[in-house]
Amino acid sequence: MANTLQSKKRARQNERRFAVNKMRRSRIRTFLRKVEEAIASGDKDAAQAALQAAQPELMRGVTKGVFHKNTASRKMSRLASRVKALG
Repeated sequence: MANTLQSKKRARQNERRFAVNKMRRSRIRTFLRKVEEAIASGDKDAAQAALQAAQPELMRGVTKGVFHKNTASRKMSRLASRVKALG
């Protein structure tokens, strides 16, 4: 347990940041899941639209420090290639 005032404050800040980052991660995963579902259904138009919606969310996660930029780029690249292969 934190003892000093500074470490207590850092613990409070960490809890808040964890909650915010958890929401962001969950939101991004929801967008990615929509793309996956559209790909699984075979609907290229829906998959393309979902991919367009997911890209800014994923990149926003990078700027906010939730994901590493290479991780986000890899996910976008793989999803884009799967959407392209549909039609």
